[in-house]
Amino acid sequence: MSYFPNVAPIRFEGTESISPLAFRHYDADKLILGKSMREHLRMAACYWHTFVWPGSDVFGAGTFNRAWQESGDPLVMARKKADAAFEFFSKLGIDYYTFHDTDVAPEGASLAEYRNNLAAMVDVLERKQAETGIRLLWGTANCFSNPRFSAGAASNPNPEMFAYAAAQVFSAMNATQRLGGANYVLWGGREGYETLLNTDLRREREQLACFMRMVVDHKYKIGFKGLILIEPKPQEPTKHQYDYDSATVYGFLKQYGLENEIKVNIEANHATLAGHSFQHEIATAASLGILGSIDANRGDPQNGWDTDQFPNSVEELTLATYEILKAGGFTSGGFNFDSKVRRQSQDEIDLFHGHVGAMDVLALSLERAAGMIENDLLAKFKAERYAGWDGQFGRDALAGKFSLSEVAEYAFSNNLNPQAVSGRQEMLENLVNRAIHK
Repeated sequence: MSYFPNVAPIRFEGTESISPLAFRHYDADKLILGKSMREHLRMAACYWHTFVWPGSDVFGAGTFNRAWQESGDPLVMARKKADAAFEFFSKLGIDYYTFHDTDVAPEGASLAEYRNNLAAMVDVLERKQAETGIRLLWGTANCFSNPRFSAGAASNPNPEMFAYAAAQVFSAMNATQRLGGANYVLWGGREGYETLLNTDLRREREQLACFMRMVVDHKYKIGFKGLILIEPKPQEPTKHQYDYDSATVYGFLKQYGLENEIKVNIEANHATLAGHSFQHEIATAASLGILGSIDANRGDPQNGWDTDQFPNSVEELTLATYEILKAGGFTSGGFNFDSKVRRQSQDEIDLFHGHVGAMDVLALSLERAAGMIENDLLAKFKAERYAGWDGQFGRDALAGKFSLSEVAEYAFSNNLNPQAVSGRQEMLENLVNRAIHK
């Protein structure tokens, strides 16, 4: 059966199109800076918000009536969900997808059932990928939804919870490897604390580091070639997450000698919840050498929680994409739409509207960012602003050739009297606006 019988495959029709289900900007094979749009963007649709979420929130039950979410034998329904998902991916024309283990397979009543169910569904997903050409951008394990993880998974006070989470991550990594996944993500949904009255921070951080070393070791053991990624988030569901933002994650990785093994998967909505801009988080990760992949969505500035709306700001995403291009672009990462339709958007076709619009926004942002790269006035301005550091004194100072007293003597002997120079922020903002709104 078709789950979307009234939707034809989405096509690129150009900016003159008035069809709500056509791409106006996403021309998959169009070359930008020597690569196609699809190669630059590596866009993915997520399983959880799109095919698992029933439209519920903390104040009310699900509002969706999806055929693949009806009651029935769990494995039979999981196969129907896979049928719906791959029909959707194919008609949307997206190249990748992402999943948690319990999105694609029933969790079951025991670890034995979990393992058998996941194995059965990996067989199904493998066939679907072969039939459609859709690839897996990354897999992950859901070690946060089940009540057993209310006090965390790897950071849990009970070592048996640690072991249970290890069994899930072991299984999800193996599934990701078999399905040719480009990355594996560790999202510590409840790796944090509610109150310090019952929390040993040092012990929990050491447990997390121990777990991550095991993950890295397993990566090499099974020959997984992709990146291991941590997804930062500041709070929600816990009061304070250990992976607060990119800088915090880097500090953790550096402390435990993992900075060359694990990178970050940055989500726009998590960046703003941490009090940062999306651009800041990407630029920070790139400067630290840990930029891996992106979850593309947005929050609502009037809401203080993770709303996971589809991205719709070309201004925001142009600056984010500019930072990615400046960093050399994605290797195995990509833009995953960790986004969900609104609770009142109850028709299946709304899933297409959300993704089509977001894919167009990313495509236009890529074109605008590429234009900024081709005539990189921001880079030229920065080079001039920091040019003094390219002189002899600046190079020697950064090379550690001077003591503090020697630098002080340099200032005294040259009777230095440096003057402040304008940062030209308004001019640069105008340049960016011109590049975006041309």
